[in-house]
Amino acid sequence: MAIRRGRGVAAINYPTGMNLGGDPTQALVHSTPTGNFMVTLSSVDLGQGMKQIMAQICAETIGVPTDRVVIDTADTDTGPHCMGTFASRGTHRAGNAVIQAAKEARQVMLEVAAEELEVNASDLETDGEGNILVKGAPQKSISIFDVALSAHFKLGRSISGRGMFLIPRSYPEKETGAMKPSTCYAHACTMAEVEVDDETGEVTVLTVKNVFEIGRALNPKMVEQQLVGGSWMGISHALYETTEPYYPSRDHGGTDFNQYLMPGPGDLAETEIIVLERPSADGPFGAKGPGEMCANPQIPAVANAVFDAVGVRIDTLPITPERILRALKTQAAG
Repeated sequence: MAIRRGRGVAAINYPTGMNLGGDPTQALVHSTPTGNFMVTLSSVDLGQGMKQIMAQICAETIGVPTDRVVIDTADTDTGPHCMGTFASRGTHRAGNAVIQAAKEARQVMLEVAAEELEVNASDLETDGEGNILVKGAPQKSISIFDVALSAHFKLGRSISGRGMFLIPRSYPEKETGAMKPSTCYAHACTMAEVEVDDETGEVTVLTVKNVFEIGRALNPKMVEQQLVGGSWMGISHALYETTEPYYPSRDHGGTDFNQYLMPGPGDLAETEIIVLERPSADGPFGAKGPGEMCANPQIPAVANAVFDAVGVRIDTLPITPERILRALKTQAAG
């Protein structure tokens, strides 16, 4: 009986969104009288940081500081249409819609500023700090705050914009059934190193090294946090989580989350994240969706590492000590 060590590798690609029915998402952007900008979406933040990313995208497009943008994730009754927050589509679909809406709002903002400065709107630019400048003559400027006041109380204009991102629907080919379910794909590769006790069947994940290609990281620190958390979740899926940890009798299953098996801090492996940026041609500032993909490659990587360590292939999740011992017993008997 011994502690055996093994390594496993797995690579995946993952679609961003879907292309059934066009997969549309809309966004609305408008300025308040004080020069802040409100983005209204029906795409929701599930904890993945969508509000922060949408604020960054809107701010970058209009040319204002991010803290001047407020994100309102309404609902399907009061907000613009969205297919939903799923399929790792949030940043890609909603981000593109926000860019369109913000561009339209920016154009109105520049037109109002042009009237105040008595120049053409095409001669203006933003400084990213809340001001609009005349190109080549930055001393001639106006604050976005004053532009908003002028639009609301002097010129009677609404600094607002509408955006919708819609991909033409892909229909299956009659002869082959082939279709294009998505417009861009993210990619990942994971290597896991484990130790397996061939007497108890216990698996210890020592290290997990992940390489993710996600288009472009719009907020690198948030991307890193999402990928690290996803990596730990993948390990949990591989080795711990199930609604029926005790079988074959359902009577012995967990009854609440206190009995739901998950890894604790002492079970988490040393984790390394490498992000590769290959901007997507149709992504907002090149972004794709890391989303669900971040918890996927660890599962087959751990399974492959267990196989490398003890020579048995476990094809049912989670990879519990009991399943490993049963497989080893079957192997020995064969």
